[in-house]
Amino acid sequence: MQIHEMRTPFFLVDEKKLIQNLELLKKLQDDTGCKILLAQKAFSMFACYPLIGRYLAGTTASGLYEARLGREALGGETHVYAPAYREDEFDALLMEADHIVFNSPSQIRQFGNRAKAAGKSIGLRVNPECSTQEGHAIYDPCGRASRLGTVRSRMDESLLPLLDGLHFHTLCEQNSDALAVTAHAFEDKFGSFLAGMKWLNMGGGHHITREDYDLATLKRVICHFQDTYGVQVYLEPGEAVVLNAGYLVSSVLELVQNDMQIAILDTSAACHMPDVLEMPYRPPVQGAGAPDEKAYTYRLAGPTCLAGDVIGDYSFDRPLERGSRIILEDMALYTMVKTNTFNGMRLPDLAILEQTGNIRMIKTFGYEDFKCRLS
Repeated sequence: MQIHEMRTPFFLVDEKKLIQNLELLKKLQDDTGCKILLAQKAFSMFACYPLIGRYLAGTTASGLYEARLGREALGGETHVYAPAYREDEFDALLMEADHIVFNSPSQIRQFGNRAKAAGKSIGLRVNPECSTQEGHAIYDPCGRASRLGTVRSRMDESLLPLLDGLHFHTLCEQNSDALAVTAHAFEDKFGSFLAGMKWLNMGGGHHITREDYDLATLKRVICHFQDTYGVQVYLEPGEAVVLNAGYLVSSVLELVQNDMQIAILDTSAACHMPDVLEMPYRPPVQGAGAPDEKAYTYRLAGPTCLAGDVIGDYSFDRPLERGSRIILEDMALYTMVKTNTFNGMRLPDLAILEQTGNIRMIKTFGYEDFKCRLS
């Protein structure tokens, strides 16, 4: 199947670019001895898991369902972290996960002995209280009154014999300079607890596969902790695994004029890429420029009733028409996992662009996917 033959909208994962990312991550593991896990919260299109599993050490999950998916579809190590675990799911979680990270001393008191008795490696997420975020408070785990991780003043040292490792996660789409700052703050507050620990998980948010990423600094941080404390370092990127490896292909349904030209697409920011509105951010569009950079400027918008269902303003070399294809780039991460059917919007189909150039359809969606969600 070729791209022009497919009904829009659809997500398209580029296998060749995915492999480029995976090869870089695999080399980092080989060079440093660290282990890298796929953070499924960013990407859980499990048709790609057999490929990813050839390069990475396993998966990390945010709860029972992701843990089960990672174990069943990718294999390797299965790690899980949640701010709080459910009593009625915990026994099932013990059947799926190898590593269980707790958010607070009270969660360890509630579940820790059961996890240990089941042979699980357990850890505590800590909060270094060191914010390196700029402008995105919604993604800052070290922000004021954060519920994520235990601060130094709330540590219960009597629980240390139960722990196999510590976990921190403070980054979001950041370079390794931010990790170096965080790692220093972590070591200052929590480094004394690493004696006798087996592992240290440095979380996600590492933009390792970005072109300007400073790998040398990342390697120095990893090797420092492994050499100094004798721990196995884990990283759990999500975005870096599929960065620039996915597209959302859409079509223009209608063109309207109101102070400017507006192109109404068959894809929705609210339904198909909610981070555009939540962060907010302006996704790249293939062949397009900034407003007024090229000859024809349009506001790209969705077809829902939400007035703010707007992707952004872009310019093009040629006028758009009904049926024009719009290809949004870097759409593999935090897109498919967040889609919804508000307004009865159909979910985009899922496909893979194979290395041969052929497009393989993975899943199509229709009315029943909308109908069965709520009754």
